[in-house]
Amino acid sequence: MKNVLKIVFVIIGALIGAGFASGQEIYIFFFSHGIKGLFGIIISSVLMGVIIYNTLKILNIYKINSYKQFLDVIIEKNNKIKNIINIVINIFILITFFIMIAGFGAYFEQQFGINSLIGSTILAILSFIIFNKSLRGLVKANGILVPILISFLIIIGLLCSKGIHVLELQKYVIKSNGLKWLLDAILYCSYNSILLIPVIITLKDYIKNKKQNILISAITTIIVIILSIMIYIILLKVYVDITKLEMPAVYVVSNMFKLLSIIYGFIILASIFTTSISLGTSFLQNTCNNKKSYLQIAGIMCITSVLVSKIGFSNLVNILYPIFGYLGIIQIIILITHTKKKNRIM
Repeated sequence: MKNVLKIVFVIIGALIGAGFASGQEIYIFFFSHGIKGLFGIIISSVLMGVIIYNTLKILNIYKINSYKQFLDVIIEKNNKIKNIINIVINIFILITFFIMIAGFGAYFEQQFGINSLIGSTILAILSFIIFNKSLRGLVKANGILVPILISFLIIIGLLCSKGIHVLELQKYVIKSNGLKWLLDAILYCSYNSILLIPVIITLKDYIKNKKQNILISAITTIIVIILSIMIYIILLKVYVDITKLEMPAVYVVSNMFKLLSIIYGFIILASIFTTSISLGTSFLQNTCNNKKSYLQIAGIMCITSVLVSKIGFSNLVNILYPIFGYLGIIQIIILITHTKKKNRIM
């Protein structure tokens, strides 16, 4: 069970970064659809659990050490397509790492009026320190921080839930028509799968058997559903134009719970940190051949991230996540169809 929790915490740590804990992701993909968004959260989380399980299953069957080898398994032919997908995935992981750096800076600017470059530089330096410790540092950092993040998000969500009735949720949010809520739920899952699969592959040495696979997938799914609903509830307390807020969940906690705002600030910063190191480690293990190139690329990546952060956190989330969401759907289809095919053969 210890190994199961280690893997779950790294997966959750990769998920609840700046976009999630700040409320930006939940607002864009779920909250804007009213009650339908709650169904979207459940569908998206369950689909994510299926993807995690299928990925773990493939890791158990094949001796995979990199994302490129993972693609060799699920795409048996056409090396050109595999190379393109591998490049696109690594680009997305790198861009999302940049988004975490930008989010760290955005928090400092929104809350304290400190230039965002200062916050971004701090996280870039901390990330580089962890990269020097490689995978062990990643697992240890997530094992300490993620349980704290989960606990406080649940507590704050429950505090915000007072006086809210499920049937009244539609009054508080932007209404949407048609099946866009379902598309957004799938997109949210698909772009997260782009991030999660390479992160899970880095944890291959902690994965032992099928029973663990089921537990990891189920526990992760339940936690993601609970945390997403907690953020959704927090957003119900935004009484200004939410589209003008870089971090709407931070705004709510700062205004409603003065004493908890410091704690939530820690949650935001720690969740951004856990995601940045998860993604950074994944990117480095996918692209580096030796220790020397690992450290060199890590340094270049951290310096570049500070420069890119000036584009703006919410701009990066709004523009890039949906685009990569569509690309991630292709990966989901390939993964699920491959697993079904292997099941029939076996």
